[in-house]
Parts: sequence; C-alpha cells; structure tokens
Amino acid sequence: MKIDRLIGILSILLQKEKVTAPELAQVFEVSKRTINRDIDDLCRAGIPIVTSQGTGGGISIMDGYRMDRTILSSKDMQMIMAGLRSLDSVSGSHYYGQLMEKIKAGSTEFVSGSESILIDLSSWNKDSISPKIELIQDAIELGRILKFEYYAPKGNSEREIEPYYLIFKWSSWYVYGYCLLRNDFRLFKLNRMAEIAHVRNFEKRSDVPMPDLSNERVFPSKGKVKAIFDASMKWHLIEEYGIESFTELSDGKLLFEHDYADDDGLLSWILTMMDKVTVLEPDAIRQKLFCIATELTKKYRKE
Repeated sequence: MKIDRLIGILSILLQKEKVTAPELAQVFEVSKRTINRDIDDLCRAGIPIVTSQGTGGGISIMDGYRMDRTILSSKDMQMIMAGLRSLDSVSGSHYYGQLMEKIKAGSTEFVSGSESILIDLSSWNKDSISPKIELIQDAIELGRILKFEYYAPKGNSEREIEPYYLIFKWSSWYVYGYCLLRNDFRLFKLNRMAEIAHVRNFEKRSDVPMPDLSNERVFPSKGKVKAIFDASMKWHLIEEYGIESFTELSDGKLLFEHDYADDDGLLSWILTMMDKVTVLEPDAIRQKLFCIATELTKKYRKE
C-alpha cells in the first residue's frame, strides 16, 4: 500500500542523514519515478524534505525537524508496546521496561485503555535463556566471535561463530551466524548451547544472507507417515497439525497422514501418544517402534 511505503520512506529519512532515490526504489521494489512522486507527496504533507543533485547528493530531511508523533495512531502505539512487552519477557535487564516507560511518559493520550495483546516469549528455562540472549546481543553489536559447547542429536561439539541474528521461532530462541567449523551459515538453538563466551573481534561480512526459516528449508521432508489415532487424540492432532491433517473414520478413529523430517523426531512424537496410535506406514518406523517396545518390555518386566 502507498501509505505504508510513505511511512517507510519517512522512517528511513529520519534514521539516515541522506539517501538516494535509486536506493529507496530498491528497498521498496518500485521505480525511481514512483519514489520521486512519493517524495512530492511527503512535501505536500508538510514534511520538509531537501533534495540535492550531483556527486554526494540525495534526499534528506531538513536539520532540526522532528516527526509529529500523531503519525502513529493509538492502535500503532498499542502494537509497539505489545512488542516491547514481549521482548521484556525474556530480557535479562530492565532496558525494555525503561523504554516502555519513556514512551508512555510522552504519549499518554495514545497509550490508554486496557492491553488487549500480551505476548510472552519466555520459556520454562527463562533463568538460563535470558543471560544467553543478553550475551549474544552484545556480541552481535560489538562484532565479537562467540565460542560455545553445542549439544545436538549427532553429538557434542565446540563451535565458534560470527553472530548476526537472534531469532525466536518454533517456540524457541536461536542464534544465526557464520560457523567457523562448517564454513557456512548455521542456526543454533540457545537451549543446546553452554559455556558461551566472547573470544575476539571479527569484521562483519557484507554479504550476510537473511536466514531462510521456512519449514521446507529447515525441516525438509524425509517421507510421509500414515497412522490410525484413537478418537481421544483429536485435540492433539488439531493442535500440532491442524484439523485438515486427519480423516475421521466410520468407527470414530482418525486416519492421519503427514510429512515428517526425521525418524527420531517422529518416533519421539509417536511415543508421547503411548497406545493411542498405530503406525501403518512407513514399515521402517513400525520396525523401530517394535524394537523400542521390546527393549522397554525387557527393562521393566518383573522377575
């Protein structure tokens, strides 16, 4: 939408001393002519924009100009506050809480009424995650290599990375960076990291790709599982995969079919349903479940 682009352009101009029309055109994926029309619209709206030609020229906002906060509606401010509260839920410091107080102090007419959106990004182990987040944030800002022990299903390893992004996804926190062991960009789960420390400075790369966090990229499909679930597990399937993931049979049981990424993850999930599920396919998973059940029977059989 045009109004979103205008606000985006204004935001960039407020943050940067000067920017060119081609740069803005690339950011918003429009033509230079469209950007020039947008600049004209901002000028007509009373924003004191200055343009200069030639080498070193560009678009800038007149020195001393301050944006009228009425450009943000009450709903906008509520969204900003919800975002800050969500960050404060995992922060190891009081920074975000103090920032919220600063915003409230000058915007009482915009931050009024009840809080309708509450987001808590903390986890069960918040006490251990918050210090990690703070340490990684500092490393990203200061350009410091991170060294840590990493515990993964394939074994433990000592890693050093150039950290670039902190990410919250799939109900967990991750750090995305260039792994010096694998010579490639990797995603590391904070819950699996220990003994984290800054070791030395590094020069930030200019070609850091945005992390591809699509399920297809991070959890590529290995195959399809087909299973029959007891009717009492309907809520579980809906919560995990949605109501379209199964077909209700005439006897009330549920025929479930879905892609899966790896054997261990699928086995762990199936076992949480205990005797409420029967896997039909693939046969390799059926055989592994049989072996697990056999070993459990041996372990817990009374003499």
